[in-house]
Amino acid sequence: MELAYYSDYAVRLVNSEDPARGKDSLTSVEAVRDLFGVSQEAGRRATDADVTRFRSVRARLRAVFEAADKGDEALAVNLLNSLLLEFPVSPQISGHDFRDDDGRPLWHMHLADHPSNATAGYAAIAAMGLAFHLTEYGVDRLGLCEATPCRNAYLDTSTNRSRRYCSDRCATRANVAAYRARKRLEADRSAKTGRTADTAQRASANGER
Repeated sequence: MELAYYSDYAVRLVNSEDPARGKDSLTSVEAVRDLFGVSQEAGRRATDADVTRFRSVRARLRAVFEAADKGDEALAVNLLNSLLLEFPVSPQISGHDFRDDDGRPLWHMHLADHPSNATAGYAAIAAMGLAFHLTEYGVDRLGLCEATPCRNAYLDTSTNRSRRYCSDRCATRANVAAYRARKRLEADRSAKTGRTADTAQRASANGER
């Protein structure tokens, strides 16, 4: 599996909550299982107890993104290291699902977890994927959406490190809000200029009398 696949585990979990709007989709075992995506076999281990455990891991992963967003690289790394120590994985070479034209396995690295529960398995993969992304691309590639009030996490994979929003929808909303703000400012300046001109005209007229 590719690096992006593993790091996306962290993003999916963090974004299951919208703190600014008081929304949380992580409220059931089914919601926990949905986070595993195509890894349905791993998700079947989830129980009611994992809902609370997942929320705890989610808070710790969000703290990593928040530290990175504030430019505190050392804190982001320390928080992520604590997750890696608590939820270890074992790298293995795998050839399942992918075959070349001759039917031979396309070998690739796979992160095998040995969890005591579904949370441990998910947390191990999410933390390792995020660690790979951080060390490969830099801490500044971990971001939180700048579109108010959204604070969804995202991984910046742009060539010029320019990503600022979690989605095209948020980017559009932010651009529209900025455009409207500029128009209001222009209108305020125009009105102020008009009032100043009126005041000057009246003063000139009074002086002529």
